[in-house]
Amino acid sequence: MNSINEKEKKLNIALEELKNLDLTNPELQKNIENLSTKKNQLEIEKTQIEEKYKTLLQEHENLAKKLEDLKNKEKLEERKQIEFSEKIDELNQETDTLLEEIDKWQM
Repeated sequence: MNSINEKEKKLNIALEELKNLDLTNPELQKNIENLSTKKNQLEIEKTQIEEKYKTLLQEHENLAKKLEDLKNKEKLEERKQIEFSEKIDELNQETDTLLEEIDKWQM
């Protein structure tokens, strides 16, 4: 019985010491504040990077659109050039035909 009373007494002393234990560690608190500051800084950097990404994405879309427009203009110019060459060929043929007719009339 004496042993149980001693154990109970020791447990009560240990509980009192645990109740009086100061769990606030200044070094731990300082580390938490540092981590919080770094977290905030990283969130700011993340936001800035996301904004830059959006800007770059928009610039990419604009450049892609301009490139597509340039390709379309180039195709149009090629078509016009082909049509112009065809017209020149037609005129050359008509000229050849007219020259042949003139040659026939001159004979």
